Amino acid sequence: MTPFSKMPSFLLFIALCSLISFNALSESNEDRVRELLAFQSRSKSGVIHLNDKSVSRFLTSVETPRPYWVIFVFDAVLLHNKYELRLKDILREFELVASSYIANNQHPSSPSYAKLFFCKLEYTESKASFSLFGVDALPHLRIVAPYHQSLSESYQIDQGDWSRLAESMAEFIEMKSDLTVGPIHRPPLISRNKLILIGIGFLTWLPYISKKITAGQTIFHDPKVWLTGAVFVYFFSVSGAMHNFIRKVPLFLVDRNDRSKFTVFYRGPGMQLGLEGFCVGFFYTAVGLLLGYVTQELVKVNNMATQRMIMIFVLLFCFWAVRWVVFLKNWKTGYAVHGYWPSSWRRD
Repeated sequence: MTPFSKMPSFLLFIALCSLISFNALSESNEDRVRELLAFQSRSKSGVIHLNDKSVSRFLTSVETPRPYWVIFVFDAVLLHNKYELRLKDILREFELVASSYIANNQHPSSPSYAKLFFCKLEYTESKASFSLFGVDALPHLRIVAPYHQSLSESYQIDQGDWSRLAESMAEFIEMKSDLTVGPIHRPPLISRNKLILIGIGFLTWLPYISKKITAGQTIFHDPKVWLTGAVFVYFFSVSGAMHNFIRKVPLFLVDRNDRSKFTVFYRGPGMQLGLEGFCVGFFYTAVGLLLGYVTQELVKVNNMATQRMIMIFVLLFCFWAVRWVVFLKNWKTGYAVHGYWPSSWRRD
């Protein structure tokens, strides 16, 4: 028998081995998808918490192309107290995108069903994975496509691409893949039950409120209430409180070397702590109220000596307060503005 007579049997053997290998690979991929779906269903937000071992299980040890996309958010619990990184906000928006994607593509007939999985890696648990992705700074988001053989080849979402957070993340996913995220489902500020209770309470008090308004006996008819409200709005504006609330700026920072000490005044123009803004706002408000008192009430005092003493006190306090605020501004920014007092008073 010549060697060529054995060729058909040999080719048949190769074909059978290839078919068996392909079936084993398909079953393995299906098992991985089912396992990811199980992890996803057990997560409240739909974000799967992975580690180094599970990254190898679902990505690095799987031959490409994989039947699914994976998007990662990288987290470090030790850095949650650094507000400038906004890790908690990014993680919250990431979870919002994940829950919206699952809700919009939960039916198996959807073309994007089980095609994208949202995962989280925490630094202390996944240092090796951080190295594989090449992550050296946070915040960091990555999308691993089915055809990416190395994790370092995955798509990085730049910080400019999540300027609108959840919506920007969804747009980036749809741009890089052929998947559809769908609309983002943000929770309402007030639940339906609370709205019903508010409506019932309003209807109950409506006759009483109408009677008080007609008689002119509400708090809104009291000038002192309007004066207090005006002072509050002024303080709220000059202290930067709105900025602090929106950006969730901490009131102070704890010293890393000594936990019993804390920092109220942060050097640098890009950051202002909450208590720092409140101190400046207090001086602005105090100066404004004193000047208003001098121009509106002090002129009605008949005793000239009393007028002069109060006037001197007000002027000294206002000068000291303005000088303190200017020095704080110079210290934070490094730009000195002191042209309105003698050069001997300057502080470099």
